[in-house]
Amino acid sequence: MFNKILIANRGEIALRIIRACKEMDIRTVAVFSEADRDSLHVRYADEAFNIGPPLARKSYLNFDNIIKAAKDAKAEAIHPGYGFLAENDAFAKTCEENDLTFIGPSADCIARAGNKSQARKMMSNLGVPVIPGSDGDISSAEQASEISENIGFPVILKASGGGGGRGMRIARDQKELIEAFAIASGEARAGFGNPDLYLEKYIVKPRHIEVQLFGDTQGNYVHMNERECSIQMRYQKLIEEAPSPLVDKELRKKLGSTAILIAQSIGYFNAGTIEFLIDDQKNYYFMEVNARIQVEHPVTELITGIDLVQQQILVAAGEKLPFKQEDISLDGWSIECRINASDPDNNFLPSPGTISDLVLPGGPGVRMDTHIYNSCEISPFYDSLIGKLIVWGQDRDMAVKRMRRALSEFQINGIQVTVPFYLKIFQDQDFIDGNFDTHFISRFLNKG
Repeated sequence: MFNKILIANRGEIALRIIRACKEMDIRTVAVFSEADRDSLHVRYADEAFNIGPPLARKSYLNFDNIIKAAKDAKAEAIHPGYGFLAENDAFAKTCEENDLTFIGPSADCIARAGNKSQARKMMSNLGVPVIPGSDGDISSAEQASEISENIGFPVILKASGGGGGRGMRIARDQKELIEAFAIASGEARAGFGNPDLYLEKYIVKPRHIEVQLFGDTQGNYVHMNERECSIQMRYQKLIEEAPSPLVDKELRKKLGSTAILIAQSIGYFNAGTIEFLIDDQKNYYFMEVNARIQVEHPVTELITGIDLVQQQILVAAGEKLPFKQEDISLDGWSIECRINASDPDNNFLPSPGTISDLVLPGGPGVRMDTHIYNSCEISPFYDSLIGKLIVWGQDRDMAVKRMRRALSEFQINGIQVTVPFYLKIFQDQDFIDGNFDTHFISRFLNKG
């Protein structure tokens, strides 16, 4: 087992990893930019190293500075969390070259999973359902037009080398497609350094369902059931829950076995997520592999009782998974709201500033993963996520009511947050009934 781990991240996920390490008697090393000098992850870690200015490319994305900090601290492993370098195969390779264990899948596996268009090809060869579209990257708007004529509009363009909504555009006819191609390619180049795109048939009312899986280095695999991620805006998830109100036992079994088949086919190990789109006939289609821990991992932890971050560390240290598929339970219902420092009344623009009068929710079945505190500064340099409010209930009805209660306890001044917006969602009858798809938010906003 590792004696010391460096956490190459910031915010709530850095704290989450530090807490997991402390419970395993593993010493922790934090890294921070100048903007995060007073952050809680710096205080909670056993050691902390300044790795550069506020801009992420000069600090949290700076390979050399992070590797140097790890070596200076005599750390044996690096946990990347999510975002930043978590799915960067070059960074994982750099860790390997410097005798540092990367807590995640191998660099080769990250590269295979990260190329979305190549992953589609692989899934087709495995017999996994994929959404009709291009066989690989498309090189021009003319090629995109030809494929679209064959599969029919609407279609969606996606970045081959990334996700999170960047480089993603919907086109309903040829004119829109030509305009969308240039925009999506430019976004992909700016966001991921890779302008390549692929194209898919656009499913009109999809559900976004993902399956948490785990593999060890001995070839053992389990899935930990599904998460519902359909409540999203601009392709960014807002509310997640486990299990999904759509998925029944038969579909759950199919999704789980498909996820494990995919993991086995690419030699995947450690934590990963297989994402699917499901249409209104419950047909499911492979979407992508996320080769990292997910933001929404707590909902899976609460229904299975398994600490996913600790399992990541154990697997990275060469340990065998301590459970088999039949040991994975599905106990109750869990829902997570991503708390963002953004203004719902001003087109959800980021809201940096200094927090005051903070009161966090608590009580039975309530978990708050956050790095914020009274008088802390929310920087404009990073993602607007400032915390995750997670609840557990015996069933979905209890979980919805508990989340509504927890949101009502959340108090904060100095910045705008998404809590009031979520309170409205949790009073919406369609949401309460589980009657939604990935376009729920746009319809919800139009109601107002």
